[in-house]
Amino acid sequence: MGPFAYRSWVEISLKQITENFRAVRQVVGPGVEVMPVVKADAYRHGAVDVSRALAAAGARWLAVSNVEEGAILRDRGITTRILVMADFLPAERAGLLEYNLTPVIHSLGDIAEWDRLAAGSVGEPSDYHLKIDSGMGRLGTRASAQEILQAASAAKHVRLEGLMTHFASSANYASPQTDEQSRAFEGICSELARAGVNPPFLHLSSSTPVAYGRRGAWKRMVRPGHAIYGYVSQIAKGTAPPRLLEVRPALAWKAAVLAVKDLPAGALVGYGGMYRTTQPARIAVLAAGYADGIPHRLSNKGRVIAKGHWAPIIGAVSMDLTTIDITHCPPLVPGDSVTLLGSEGGISIDAQQIAKLAGTISYSVLCGIHARVKRTYVD
Repeated sequence: MGPFAYRSWVEISLKQITENFRAVRQVVGPGVEVMPVVKADAYRHGAVDVSRALAAAGARWLAVSNVEEGAILRDRGITTRILVMADFLPAERAGLLEYNLTPVIHSLGDIAEWDRLAAGSVGEPSDYHLKIDSGMGRLGTRASAQEILQAASAAKHVRLEGLMTHFASSANYASPQTDEQSRAFEGICSELARAGVNPPFLHLSSSTPVAYGRRGAWKRMVRPGHAIYGYVSQIAKGTAPPRLLEVRPALAWKAAVLAVKDLPAGALVGYGGMYRTTQPARIAVLAAGYADGIPHRLSNKGRVIAKGHWAPIIGAVSMDLTTIDITHCPPLVPGDSVTLLGSEGGISIDAQQIAKLAGTISYSVLCGIHARVKRTYVD
């Protein structure tokens, strides 16, 4: 099949991703391992290419969500340690050994199951990290330190390499939850240490506790995800310490203009006639819609950048098309591109701004960019 024109595409800077990774390393210092999170196709930045760039920049660990994500990286030549954070499904477990992936275990019964599987493998004991539910109420064990000690000691073919937990409210400095979770996790670790169990890696922190200097939660490893791609969550409530980490977005998102047309005053635009022109207007129809990841909630209130000028989204965002008002923009013709996310002509829009307009979070905006949106690398 011959080449096709790009209707919608993202432009990704691997250089910026590695600079963000180095910025995190600079903040936490040489005694803390930085394990970038590359799950969900590296937040739609392309897990294979991103992982290769991070490994070349010195990352010794990468984190994924499930066995399939880790297997894809192994098949593409990624040799770093890979932590599988949210997958110990029965049908997937053999793949952890086959692809040399390190599982996060979420219940004490699964330690015994991991031990049973590893008993048939040759070589050193298979490592695992145990997740403690310190108060988020999601994945992780709520067992006591004594129960953990008994389960870990009974497993002879696997090694407890790490203890981890996950903060629920790290951007909310008005809530005591993060401190409460830290104390709960520390209590488990201290009891285990008194019994002689000292896993090499303790890890609690994703991007926000790193960015705002919650040093007590860094331990020997941190798990930045959002920051690797250029974002730090805004503080939801309360007053945070000064921000230590500065990163920049590594992804721009663009779409092609399919059509340009003039409409008279009073014309209705899009499904449901959601928008009516108040005066003669020039519109452009873009080759991207909610199937590509443009949030439907941007209907009649989002905006894009066209030839370095703001152009409002008018009418409903539809599955494959989005209409913008370019009356006050320089002339556009079919085939021109507009910027959905990124910078152009001295103005910019990022995932956090889009998320605020759409009533969602920036993670959802990035991960919502559909696989049919072409991925290109600009450096």
